[in-house]
Amino acid sequence: MFTGLIEQTGSVLGIEDRTGARRITIAAPGLAARLHEGDSIAVSGVCLTALDITADRFHADLAQETIDRTSLLRLRPGSLVNLELPTPAGTPLGGHIVQGHVDATGEILSLTPLSPQAHIHDTDWTLRISVPETVGRYVVEKGSIAVEGMSLTVARWDPAASTVTIAIIPHTWARTNLHSLHPGDPVNLEADILMKLAYEKSRLPAAESTLTVALLLEHGY
Repeated sequence: MFTGLIEQTGSVLGIEDRTGARRITIAAPGLAARLHEGDSIAVSGVCLTALDITADRFHADLAQETIDRTSLLRLRPGSLVNLELPTPAGTPLGGHIVQGHVDATGEILSLTPLSPQAHIHDTDWTLRISVPETVGRYVVEKGSIAVEGMSLTVARWDPAASTVTIAIIPHTWARTNLHSLHPGDPVNLEADILMKLAYEKSRLPAAESTLTVALLLEHGY
């Protein structure tokens, strides 16, 4: 489990086609040294298994489901990715519960500074993303959504246009891969698991109560 608080960015060194699988190699100085073979790591919101780890890089195999559901296949050598290690038990949840199970990709519509006259590292940003229906059904204003593995808060949700607007603080813009993305780029989306549970519960028929007057009288009420 993750919380959507990005620890650092890494850079893609390459994606290699192998017989029956694709393997991605990611440079992650500092963080790679904390990994052990088989550990989970979130790469731009995608939970992967770290393999063939060295002091400054790790590898991971991409299942076909991962390729079909995420934006990882668009990456090229030099692309920035967000990295997060799993949250240890008992650690405060600073973001929200992120599983690393990407639901679908959205598309960046715009990423604009709120104060164009300010330095790019000092201004808030407004991020607009088109969201597919498979994710949109779980989106609510002021709710949480994971974008490229980042725990973000929905500022505005336009269900008619399937567009989500998110306020980005300078720290998030500078310390994640957001500053390297552009309109038209795909981004990995994971809906809040709590909203998924609430949605599925709302679709269930209301349970009929077994509490009756006769039952209450029988038990002395």
